[in-house]
Amino acid sequence: MTSSPSPTPATTPGEDASRPSDGRKVLLAAPRGYCAGVDRAVIAVEKALEQYGAPVYVRHEIVHNKYVVKTLEKKGAIFVEETEEVPEGNIVIFSAHGVAPVVHEEAKRGKLASIDATCPLVTKVHKEAVRYAQEDYDILLIGHEGHEEVIGTSGEAPEHITLVDGPEDVANVEVRDPDRVVWLSQTTLSVDETMETVDALKGRYPNLLSPPSDDICYATQNRQTAVKQMGAEADLVIVVGSKNSSNSVRLVEVALGAGARAAHLVDCAEEIDEAWLEGVGTVGVTSGASVPEILVHGVLDWLAQRGYEDVETITAAEESIAFSLPKELRRDLRAEAKAATED
Repeated sequence: MTSSPSPTPATTPGEDASRPSDGRKVLLAAPRGYCAGVDRAVIAVEKALEQYGAPVYVRHEIVHNKYVVKTLEKKGAIFVEETEEVPEGNIVIFSAHGVAPVVHEEAKRGKLASIDATCPLVTKVHKEAVRYAQEDYDILLIGHEGHEEVIGTSGEAPEHITLVDGPEDVANVEVRDPDRVVWLSQTTLSVDETMETVDALKGRYPNLLSPPSDDICYATQNRQTAVKQMGAEADLVIVVGSKNSSNSVRLVEVALGAGARAAHLVDCAEEIDEAWLEGVGTVGVTSGASVPEILVHGVLDWLAQRGYEDVETITAAEESIAFSLPKELRRDLRAEAKAATED
């Protein structure tokens, strides 16, 4: 499952002189939808079902999207909240958001074969947390409390990590040594909000160390940049994505910050309120990094039926990154799980 090209050819004003225009058009963000990490995770579940047969258990939603989860459930995936819910001798897949080391231990104790579908960019942050903890730094993790990615990263070095949930939380931070402090971040945050938090932290800790590379993932940044470019022109921005998707929620915030008069998050076209179109000439459309393109097609079709047929693509970046599938898919995990139960 990968992002497909724009379903409607990009147009510019005057390109089709034969069609009268009433000023209504759609600005379609590019890139949008599936990032490489999400694509890898969803394919990992599909491949596991093909290779090993149902059921395959998935700890938490593989990605934060209702449509994707329901589609995989129909194919035989069973989603659980905790590792202990998976019956002994089965296969469990860890979601793209990553898990703490204790979860891997739970799987071993439960005699389960596991597939780690953690996004490699999240894994990078995990490794940074481990390294800085080994060097005895206090780690200030910028992120949202309770988010699965934050829980997983915090679990790598719980004694060294302090969560900073936005600029307003900076005043509550306490560290052992102001000269040995580093910040890391959840990968799906708003770039602007994260840097606002970093600036506030540097106000308290001038020697705050930055990670060797930006933790906010390339896909999150690219999607936010595209929304910024179209936000100032759009009367309304529709973001396709689920409410528990951090990066999708951030896109709504970015659109409003860029100047859009209104912005709404919807899972699919059926959730759009027709009243939102009142007085609207230009509609911006984008989707979060865990959204399949079929849902964007549905929104574009819905808008076209209401006179918004002209679609202009706003391109912020070209993406060509792809990640290899989890190495566990090259093994006979059913046999491994069975052997574990016989030990």
